[in-house]
Amino acid sequence: MKILVQKFGGSSLTTEDHRNRAIGHIEKALAEGFSLVVVVSAMGRKGDPYATDTLLQLIRQNGDSLRARENDLLLHTGEIISACVISSMLNERGIESTILTGGQANIITTNDFNNAQILTIEPDRIQQELEQGRVVIVPGFQGRTEDWQVTTLGRGGSDTTATALGVALKADMVDIFTDVNGIMTADPRIVDEAKSLHTVTYTEICNMAHLGAKVIHPRAVEIAMQTNIPIRVRSTFSDEPGTLVTSLHELGRFNESFSDRVVVGIAHVPNITQIKVFSKEGQYDTQLQVFKAMAQHNISVDFINVNPLGVAYTVHDHMAEKAAIILADMGYEPQIMPHCAKVSVIGAGIAGVPGVMAHIVEALTKEEIQILQSADSHTTIWVLVHDEDMARAVRALHQQFDLSNARL
Repeated sequence: MKILVQKFGGSSLTTEDHRNRAIGHIEKALAEGFSLVVVVSAMGRKGDPYATDTLLQLIRQNGDSLRARENDLLLHTGEIISACVISSMLNERGIESTILTGGQANIITTNDFNNAQILTIEPDRIQQELEQGRVVIVPGFQGRTEDWQVTTLGRGGSDTTATALGVALKADMVDIFTDVNGIMTADPRIVDEAKSLHTVTYTEICNMAHLGAKVIHPRAVEIAMQTNIPIRVRSTFSDEPGTLVTSLHELGRFNESFSDRVVVGIAHVPNITQIKVFSKEGQYDTQLQVFKAMAQHNISVDFINVNPLGVAYTVHDHMAEKAAIILADMGYEPQIMPHCAKVSVIGAGIAGVPGVMAHIVEALTKEEIQILQSADSHTTIWVLVHDEDMARAVRALHQQFDLSNARL
């Protein structure tokens, strides 16, 4: 069988018109000869009747004391409602479909309620339904434990469901349908000239997703990367092909100019706080003590710079006060810089190319934007700036690397 997995996000299912557009993509895939697995999210976003955040709000307004196990029982219903609606619409059009919950599809997970990890998928039941010519609809974001307890996969769980099923079924492709036409070179709300990328590598899109781009969850990409299952990020409201996500090895087959590109996108994360801790005289374990304390108090740290004089790192703004109190109790006098933003320059071609950091510094210096901290990897260079400078920094870097005109 030639198998395609299609995932439709909540914004693709909110209204009848949106759902009809989703059905159109399903019909087109069937006409192209694919056996089809459709993964659906809960309909809409916060405030819409069946959205996940709306269900959570219902509990907050009624005791706010639901245990994690029962919370998963509630949360997985939003996706089941979506699946039933799509199945009804397909059946009305004469397209035979069947619904398999995450448990019925044998998506077996850990027992970490509200944030379970997929252990394995036993795809026999899905394959049997596909062989009968049915469209198989799987509610995303959910699975089951070995003893049949319902679990949910955390934020981005429907993306993860889709790519994990793609791997298990050895699908030809996984299509992630959303409300934007692919991966953009920057947030179009900040950069008017942002353009859609034709192709990106798994590593590039993982970095973009971790660093602020919200189109696809990085965990889903990492799963697809394990077996080189191609992903297309597409708009429900367009027939455009969107952005193809594949390996660096395969990229040349789809984009002949990929070897010429260094930077593919600018991402950003606002609302973070920089913390600097200086070693006491004669102390050589400052870094160990600081990071152990943060871990013991469940404070996630990022953007870490270690040097003989101490350590600099970032936390989310809402955790900054807690971190400062902990450090003060340890006898340190931390320097706290709230309201910062991390701006990232991303591209698989960065490694080994001289001058990229010089271009970044040049662009920000022209705009009189102060760089508070920097770090780099083979595919990304990060700079920390004040929140108030974030939008200007993103625009300046997008222009510096001429991303609106690049062949991407």
